Amino acid sequence: MKDTLERLVKGELSIDEAENVLKSESILEFDEIAKLDIKRSERAGFPEAIFSPSKDYEDLLLIIKKYLKNNDDDLIITKLSLERYEKILDDLGKDSFIFDYNRRAQILVIRKEIKEQKKIAKIGIITAGTSDINIAEEARVIVEEGGCEAIASYDIGVAGIHRLFPQIAHMVKEGVRAFIVCAGMEGALPSVVAGLVDVPVIGVPTSVGYGVGEGGRVALDAMLQSCAPGIAVVNIDNGFGAGVFALTIVNSD
Repeated sequence: MKDTLERLVKGELSIDEAENVLKSESILEFDEIAKLDIKRSERAGFPEAIFSPSKDYEDLLLIIKKYLKNNDDDLIITKLSLERYEKILDDLGKDSFIFDYNRRAQILVIRKEIKEQKKIAKIGIITAGTSDINIAEEARVIVEEGGCEAIASYDIGVAGIHRLFPQIAHMVKEGVRAFIVCAGMEGALPSVVAGLVDVPVIGVPTSVGYGVGEGGRVALDAMLQSCAPGIAVVNIDNGFGAGVFALTIVNSD
């Protein structure tokens, strides 16, 4: 960066050329396996994340090692099985880094150090049922990694809607900036929440269901078709995407 800025000052580079150089240097590339965005934390408010399914374990381990060698930011690994987490722990060494693994969400955060972080906002996270908690937990890890406080309440769906209202009232009183609402089956809960609040609602359809609702497509279609305003919908089981979108809302001020 210093070399690029010196060349800019000397007139060897135009502003546009210097910008392109700096952008290119923010991508970490190695062994034709992965191109990692090592400046994502500065730009987007949360660190680089690796989607682990379908990756060969040796490739995954190489990506992790190279990233940690070249960057001081945290590293997020999503959809990581317990078996693979334990293998990573053995291969990297339990005492080498700080490992924060959420078994329910199957998400791992690797840190070089614990950093004190001022909470920038509050995000409400709700699930319709207990079976949706794993997706909600993935979202919670992301919003907390991005510097937000998560206020969560689980298993308060429309099947017993009386459970919902006190929790919504509490979150509104706490001043949450957005709601992440995870639901499977018929996917009705985000519509109900959006009809009660005046902040953005992020609907997360989950693959919980059976019959025509199996796999989460009914929940997805229901959320997309919602007549309540102020809902954005992410893909099925995409707790990560919901967490990132909530951070985008918070950081857009």
